[in-house]
Amino acid sequence: MGMTAHLSDTDRLRRIHGLRNRVKFLYEAHTGFRNALIVFDLATVAFFLVTTFMAMEDWIRWTDYAIGSVLALDLGFRAWIARDLRRFVVSLWTLIDVVVILTMFAPLVAGGYGFLRIMRAFRLLRSYAVLRQIRAANPWVARNHERIESATTLLVFVFIVSALVYVDQVGINKSIENYIDAVYFTVTTLTTTGFGDITLVGQHGRLLAIMIMVVGVGLFVRFAQAMFRPAKVFCECPQCGLTRHDLDAVHCKHCGHIMHIKTEGQGD
Repeated sequence: MGMTAHLSDTDRLRRIHGLRNRVKFLYEAHTGFRNALIVFDLATVAFFLVTTFMAMEDWIRWTDYAIGSVLALDLGFRAWIARDLRRFVVSLWTLIDVVVILTMFAPLVAGGYGFLRIMRAFRLLRSYAVLRQIRAANPWVARNHERIESATTLLVFVFIVSALVYVDQVGINKSIENYIDAVYFTVTTLTTTGFGDITLVGQHGRLLAIMIMVVGVGLFVRFAQAMFRPAKVFCECPQCGLTRHDLDAVHCKHCGHIMHIKTEGQGD
């Protein structure tokens, strides 16, 4: 038992019998493989965001096919080893991956598919799952997860709303001809700058603009505040080990021990 505990993940993998058991070990326990999946997820999200602003070229199309093939293979393996297949099939992450995979191969069955590329922004939602994995393995991320999560939520919201604006307005609004125009409109609306050079047209456009102004502005302010002044601070209680406390906490809420939380104070 003691010798097994000191084995590397690769050595432990060699001792496992059965292909399904090996695949399950890779996804659930092999540190190197799990880290590789995290890097791949982050790389695909970055690729989708960058190429969204670029015209479709052959190298982008072939990269789409390659990434789509890897995503399809990954989805198949995760379905194969799922403990509850029904729960896996109806999960949000599975739905996102299916939509993204379909958009990767859209050029094979459809000519005009530019708007489908924008739908890949929804894979940003997978950032939350990736963030949880990184948080479990990285102490710095664990300490600053509130700021990072707020920044991630803000980024996800901006790009997904921009995707909705683009899909709704492209072709009918001369002011929105590409995704950059949609992002520009979303950011100026969320920050209440409102230059007025771009406005949404049609009933759907007006309803979407109302939603962005009513819901989005409040979320933007909230997450911006959380990024620069989080509601909780990291300070480990020497008595019970609780690490998350209110900014003005004097005693630990768990055990009542006196806390010494560093504060910047206020100037005159």
